[in-house]
Amino acid sequence: MLLAASSQLRLDTNWVDYVLIALYFVFVLGIGIMAKRAVSSSLDFFLSGRSLPAWVTGLAFISANLGAVEIIGMSANGAQFGIPTAHYFWIGAVPAMLFLGVVMMPFYYGSKVRSVPEFMRRRFGPGAHLVNAISFAVAQLLIAGINLYLLAKIVEVILGWDLYVSLVAAAIVVLTYTTLGGLSAAIYNEVLQFFVIVAALLPLTVVGLYKVGGYGALKDKIAATPDGAHQLESWPATNLTAIDSPVLSIIGIVLGLGFVLSFGYWTTNFVEVQRAMASSSISAAQRAPIIGAFPKMFIPFIVIFPGMIAGVLVSQVAKAKSSGSTTFDFNNSLLYLIRDLLPNGMLGVAIAGLLASFMAGMAANISAFNTVFSYDLWQTYVKKDKPDHYYLAVGRWATVAATVIAVGTALFASSYSNIMNYLQTLFGFFNAPLFATFILGMFWKRMSATAGWAGLVSGTLGAIIVAILGTKVLGGLSVGVLSLSGQGASFTAAGVAFVVDIVVSVVVSLGTRPRKESELRGLVYSLTPKQDFHDANEGVLAWYQQPTKLAAVGLVMVIILNILFW
Repeated sequence: MLLAASSQLRLDTNWVDYVLIALYFVFVLGIGIMAKRAVSSSLDFFLSGRSLPAWVTGLAFISANLGAVEIIGMSANGAQFGIPTAHYFWIGAVPAMLFLGVVMMPFYYGSKVRSVPEFMRRRFGPGAHLVNAISFAVAQLLIAGINLYLLAKIVEVILGWDLYVSLVAAAIVVLTYTTLGGLSAAIYNEVLQFFVIVAALLPLTVVGLYKVGGYGALKDKIAATPDGAHQLESWPATNLTAIDSPVLSIIGIVLGLGFVLSFGYWTTNFVEVQRAMASSSISAAQRAPIIGAFPKMFIPFIVIFPGMIAGVLVSQVAKAKSSGSTTFDFNNSLLYLIRDLLPNGMLGVAIAGLLASFMAGMAANISAFNTVFSYDLWQTYVKKDKPDHYYLAVGRWATVAATVIAVGTALFASSYSNIMNYLQTLFGFFNAPLFATFILGMFWKRMSATAGWAGLVSGTLGAIIVAILGTKVLGGLSVGVLSLSGQGASFTAAGVAFVVDIVVSVVVSLGTRPRKESELRGLVYSLTPKQDFHDANEGVLAWYQQPTKLAAVGLVMVIILNILFW
């Protein structure tokens, strides 16, 4: 990805930049050392003892997602597709985050489960639980590889280190503080990393807009490029989806991205849910994703806009866009802009911000993996009824193993010129069918345990088949029979996975015996009295601490943003 242009991307750093970067790493490792003092049990290591305030878990919630994919992938999309990329935020994130906070977090937190797969085990039994736990663990190792690869490439660009040396060095830093302090170290570092990322990217946007002559001038320059009109309109976004029909493109975004992929990711992905589960109360756990939704809706202005600015200011990117190049690596767009616009000092802050984003993403994947591996796989199926300190040790060793494996999976990411395609493919395989099973099981008491695992497996296979049929060449053979490409292919695969999962689950449920209603209290919405998950402090909370009212404000704001950039 970045390798071909590494010589052009070499940044003119000096001692000031290196001092700033070094100070950042001192803080990162210091947080890990301090967090270790609070780890005395497996619950402390994996869920921070369920003791953190909502604002901390809320910022960690959004920072865990603000990794390599968000920064590099969305800036690449901004350079390549423009304003339609905002759909990943205003359609494909915020509504699902608000739904998670209002509807689903009471079930996660109130049931006292330690992970999303554990909730699946209680609802559907060991079959669905094992499928979910294994698929989730594999997905985290693959996605951690994305973050690690891009982190290593940044180190290579800065220092000129060999890629493999960079991979190992970057992995050691994340491994150190995650192994020492567990989830608390990851969360407090994610809060720090959030502010470092904003401090790095906000000046880049401001300077870039100044250089181009303001937002009006930016729009004029983009409009003059091939396909420029589509890049300035959020709908129908045919350039983003690669679906020629405007109607089908809108359906793909609303249903494929906005419903299946978005709700599948934000409401069932333990990487995110784990942060909220570390909160000190039910209302705090509900507020965590809602608080995270507010900065999330403004992230496009410091991630997508720099990509759009790079598309007109950076000669390499502008040339690739004007020529319609299909081989140019748009993942380099943000680094080109940093190289061309920022002076020393600010360059160091920007580099620290990039490093922070990649480490936040990787640490989130690793901390979620070690929890699922230790609790849902090792404790449940391998070694039961061991002392608590045994599982704490297993968690630390799982962290080491996951980091080593991520070094290997990092190399897979190098084959994608736009990593959003890779990531959305993974989400279609793993998150879309999980969401279908989860949401059907939560709102339909008739769904059986057999249907739980059958739907998951069928949905995943459906997504894989669509991905293969949409691949032009596989193993030297021509297999492409579907006219699909880009991120529209991922939306389609996710939609198929969701539909197949639902159909199989309904058919299997009607032919198998459901669980007794008495066993589903706290697991099915209609069978769970509101008082079961009641927060004792609910009556004394200010309006902005009440999840439903706070979510309503967030929903109004994101609707306004969608209208303004229609």
